[in-house]
Parts: sequence; structure tokens; C-alpha cells
Amino acid sequence: MTALTVDVQELRGRPGTQDELSRTVPAPKDLATVLIGIPQGSDLQLDLRLESVHEGVLMTGTASAEVSGQCGRCLDEIRYPLTVDVMQLFSWPQKAQAAADAEDEDTRLIPHDLTIDLEPVLRDLMVSALPFQPVCREDCPGLCSECGFRMEDDPEHFHEQLDPRWAALKDVAAGMPDPDSSSESST
Repeated sequence: MTALTVDVQELRGRPGTQDELSRTVPAPKDLATVLIGIPQGSDLQLDLRLESVHEGVLMTGTASAEVSGQCGRCLDEIRYPLTVDVMQLFSWPQKAQAAADAEDEDTRLIPHDLTIDLEPVLRDLMVSALPFQPVCREDCPGLCSECGFRMEDDPEHFHEQLDPRWAALKDVAAGMPDPDSSSESST
């Protein structure tokens, strides 16, 4: 049995019975998106209540962890706490056929050994709570798209943009003598 599995034998056949689960476990790998996530092995705090119901075991509570990653605009480090609400029904093995007939996507089955693996549920909830485009702050100006300069260091930073249709004329002008210098030499 791992830190993210729970034995529910005591709850079987006893509707209304509850079991409190409060523990800190190491976070499994891949609780992340490309830029942000919960580092593997970091503390994952579980505060859950497992309640026996006729259909199976209803798990409610919260899961909390420290998120770290990079801002999607300026690539600065981001760290903040994340807490998600957990509500999941696990069906008893004998209810498997009824659950299959109902095709309820929110219901998971309790295996025949009567242990619940919390990792898939936590992965679904925590990864979906992570931002798609994480930012260090809403008004983060990011990096210059031309040179990668950090825009926060100089908000006036810019590159002169020449219309590509006129770019060829710039090269022609570079090959011509400077009109100011030719008038000075003739006097």
C-alpha cells in the first residue's frame, strides 16, 4: 500500500460510517503542465472524509500543495499555494454493472482488494486547477519579441519597425552618397 492508497474495508456495508483522513504525502510525478506544477516529492496535504454510502464510498475534502513554475510572459519564477476541493464517489465492486450501465463518468470503482488509489483523482483535480498561461502578475509586460529584453526593466524599450515593402529602398539609400556631405565639398 502506498501513501496515496486508502483501505476502505471498515466502511463496506456500513452506510453512514465515516473515516477522517488527514496526512501529508509526497506529491507524485507529473502533477504539472508545461510551465507550472507541483514538484514531485513536495508536500501534498490531504484533509479528506470518507463516508460509506449505499453506492460505495463518498470522498470529500481538500488537497493542498505549493505550486511552482515560470511566468508565461517574462519567465520569472512563480510560487503560490493551491487548494482544491475534492468530491468523488467510488462504487463498490458489486455495483460495477450498475455503474457501467449508467455510464457515469464521475464514478470510479473500488477494486476487489477494497483499497482506493487517490492519485488519479488528485491528478485530475490539481492539474486542471493549474493556469493554462501562468503569469507572475496580471499586468506583467513580458519580454521583447525582437530581442528578449525584459520589458519591466525599461517600459520605453522598442525596435524601429520598417515596413517590409520599403526595406529594399533602405538598401538603395545606403549606397547613395550623403547629400549633405556632397554640398559641403563643392564649396
